[in-house]
Amino acid sequence: MGIKRGTTLAAVAVVVALTATACGGSDPAGDNAKPAGAVAAPSQAPSSGDGDGYGSGSDADTAGAAKPGGQLAIAQDEKLGSVLADSAGFTLYRFDKDTAKPSKSSCDGDCAKVWPVVAAGDATAAAGMDPALLGEVVRTDGSKQLTVAGWPVYRYSKDTKAGDTNGQGVGGTWFAAAPDGKKAAKAAPAPGGSGQATGALTVAKDPKLGDHIVDGNGMTVYRFKPDTAWPMVSKCEGDCVAKWPVVPPVDQANAKGIIEKNYLVLDRPDGKKQQTVNCWPVYTFTGDKKAGDINGQGVGGTWYAVAPDGKLITVQ
Repeated sequence: MGIKRGTTLAAVAVVVALTATACGGSDPAGDNAKPAGAVAAPSQAPSSGDGDGYGSGSDADTAGAAKPGGQLAIAQDEKLGSVLADSAGFTLYRFDKDTAKPSKSSCDGDCAKVWPVVAAGDATAAAGMDPALLGEVVRTDGSKQLTVAGWPVYRYSKDTKAGDTNGQGVGGTWFAAAPDGKKAAKAAPAPGGSGQATGALTVAKDPKLGDHIVDGNGMTVYRFKPDTAWPMVSKCEGDCVAKWPVVPPVDQANAKGIIEKNYLVLDRPDGKKQQTVNCWPVYTFTGDKKAGDINGQGVGGTWYAVAPDGKLITVQ
């Protein structure tokens, strides 16, 4: 059906000011990667039309035709958290009157004019998204519609630019889709913290990765290969850091099992303070939804989990 299973990631490179001069002796070409397999060490819009958010009229007359999703992306919305978008950055939606098991669309006629279906054409999973979630459903007119975790997905005719979420909550039945196919919803902040970390780093064991660093919420910590430890520089900014949030400063006393060498905080030009391990800036990944997830491992050939000594874990 033309749905591609690969993922890509493009990071925006920026130079980050050197915070401290204590980071020295690092290999200028990057560190030696840990051997694979090593184990020991927007605003809400009012309803348009009837209670389902559609009707006959100008909405239906001006809506565009169905188009493939192309290279999907994960956008970050201030209110909704991680939201699935098409290649042009337009929000994708799901309809409560549809079903996922089996996949079935209940939006036809005028509804499909206001809520154009995403055609099951040349779609590619977003970076950090499970490609197996992509599928298709045959509609009543015989056309094929893209599904995510079984749910048919749509655009909204009143979204006029990338990042708009005007369809959120329309009619009480239309909701932005999260990368896992569920309704997008921002995760509640972790107890006593920022929602990114609880002020601790520790070491977890994974059957695939072996010993690797996780934050206080149990979320896997990653490094970005283009970064450097000497000078201490992050090359992840803008859209990149929206997908790969920086790990905020952690009290060294709360770093359990991590080798304590040049355990410093980086002052970034965007105003954020970022924890480093052995002078390497560290991040989490928005594509990891629960403790223990390692969806960021190997993304783009540049993102890898971190060993307790700060080195990359390159197992795929």
